[in-house]
Amino acid sequence: MRWLWFCLGWVMVALGVIGALLPVMPTTIFLILAVGCFARSSPRFERKLLEHPRYGPALRLWREQGAVSRKGKAFAAGGMAFGFVLFCWGAHPSWRLLLGVGAFFIASAAYVLTRPSPRLPTTPK
Repeated sequence: MRWLWFCLGWVMVALGVIGALLPVMPTTIFLILAVGCFARSSPRFERKLLEHPRYGPALRLWREQGAVSRKGKAFAAGGMAFGFVLFCWGAHPSWRLLLGVGAFFIASAAYVLTRPSPRLPTTPK
């Protein structure tokens, strides 16, 4: 079973890399899933993702607090809106498909936007 989690982790990393290159595909969610897979299969790769200079802070924030930064929320919602506009413009979907995709984007954006913001670190007095 461990090898299955390991392979799935690498699939999630690949999707995250694609997401980093394409403006309409998310990155962080796939890396969060990759960390979860590697937690079950490879502590070494889990640590590498959590210590990554660019994505590590967001991954640790999600793991420790279940939180998304304001900047992350803004980029996620903006990316979804941009993706929806591109979908409408490029695909010319039927109204049923348009409503279905729109509902999916609204639900996804609502989930991200309702995640807590990071708590400030407390300093001992």
